[in-house]
Amino acid sequence: MECPDGTELSISIVGDRSIRIINREYLNKDRPTNVISFSLQEGDCSGINPLSLGDVVISADTASREADEGGIEFFERLSFLLMHGILHLCGYDHERSGETEAQKMHQKEQQLFRILKKEGLLSPTGS
Repeated sequence: MECPDGTELSISIVGDRSIRIINREYLNKDRPTNVISFSLQEGDCSGINPLSLGDVVISADTASREADEGGIEFFERLSFLLMHGILHLCGYDHERSGETEAQKMHQKEQQLFRILKKEGLLSPTGS
């Protein structure tokens, strides 16, 4: 999916309690998760505002735990989850599609992550 100039999205950073409620209400999964994306380019809302990709909701609590478990900085994990959520909004899928699509998403994540790291954009100060 191409994103024209002026494309926008909503980003919410919440705690485990809030993301669990969202996960239960919208995805029928009664547990916290790290990131959820809601596309405004699919389903009933598609076409209403072609410049609005949708919403990305990230649990800071889960991101923090995952960062600790992975031995990485919190901001780096948060950035990765944001990128993962945005890729979902751009049509990438690793859950409902086959292994080939999951691999494409994984490759795109790795490619973008390398670029962000090379450019020094994976720290809160951007350096």
